[in-house]
Amino acid sequence: MPPRLIINADDFGLTPGVNRAIAELYNAKALTSATLMATGAAFDDAVAIAHAHPTLGVGCHIVLTDGAPVSDPRNVPTLLGSDGKTFRPSLLDFIQALVRGVIHEDDIEREALAQIEKLQRAGITVTHLDTHKHTHLFPAVARPLLRLAQHCSIGAVRNPFEPAWSSRLAPNAFVRRLEFHILSILGKKSFQSLPQLGDGQVLTSNGTIGVSATGELNEDSLRKILYAMPEGTWELVCHPGYNDAALASVATRLRTTRNIEREALLKEIPQAVRTLPGLELIHYGQIDQPTHSHERLP
Repeated sequence: MPPRLIINADDFGLTPGVNRAIAELYNAKALTSATLMATGAAFDDAVAIAHAHPTLGVGCHIVLTDGAPVSDPRNVPTLLGSDGKTFRPSLLDFIQALVRGVIHEDDIEREALAQIEKLQRAGITVTHLDTHKHTHLFPAVARPLLRLAQHCSIGAVRNPFEPAWSSRLAPNAFVRRLEFHILSILGKKSFQSLPQLGDGQVLTSNGTIGVSATGELNEDSLRKILYAMPEGTWELVCHPGYNDAALASVATRLRTTRNIEREALLKEIPQAVRTLPGLELIHYGQIDQPTHSHERLP
C-alpha cells in the first residue's frame, strides 16, 4: 500500500506571518493540516484563515509552556512559573516539574480543555490534538489529552514518537535524536497502551516524521524523508512562516528556519506527489477513511 501523509504545520496563530505561510502552503497543495494555538497572539487571524479554507484540517496545539494560560491562572496553579501568572518559560523547567510530581494532571486537563473550547467557540471543528514542544511524550500529559479527545469527540491525536528511519535522516541532530530516543524508550509503550487508542475511540498515525529535523528541515532533508517513507499513515511535522518583525517579538528558537521550511515544502511536496506512486495527502479528519475514499490532492 502506498503511504498516506498528513503535512501538519504547528504554531498556527503564533504570528500573522506564520498564518500567511500556512495559507500559502495549503493553497499550493503543499500542506494539509495545521494546529492552532489558543494562546497565540494571531489567534483571530488564524481563525479567519481557517474559515476561509474549510478543507484545511485544523487541530488544537495544546500549549503548556511559554506564555499565559487560557484558564484563570488561579485554577491551574501547578502549571505556572514563579510569577504565578504565566507558564514555566522553558521545556526543561516543565519537564523537571513534571518529573518531580509538582504538576497535577487535573490542571493539565483543565487548561487543555479551556484551549480546546476556545477553538470550538470560534467555530473550529477540531480534527486532532497535539502539544507545543511535544509534551505529550510524557504519560502525565498524554493521559489527560486522550481523555479530553474522547470527551470532546475529537477523533485523533498526534503520535509523538518518531520512527528510527526518519530520525536517522535528520542532519546535525545527534543530540536531538538521542533525546527523543530516550523519551521513546520511557514513554512509547505507555502511550500505545492508553485505552482510548487501544479500543479505537481515538486514532493516531504510525508515527511523526521530521521531528529530529526541526530547525534543520530544508529541501535536501525533506526530500530524503519523503522518499524514504514506507507504507502506513505518517504525519510530517513542520514549522513554516515568515521571519518578520512579529516573529522577532515572540519566544521561539525557530526564526530563519521558518522561511527555509516554507520554501522547501513549496518545492518538494508537489514534486513528491507527482513522482511517488500512489502517495496520498490527507488530514487527521480523514485518517479513518479508506485510501482514496476522499478527494486526492493533485
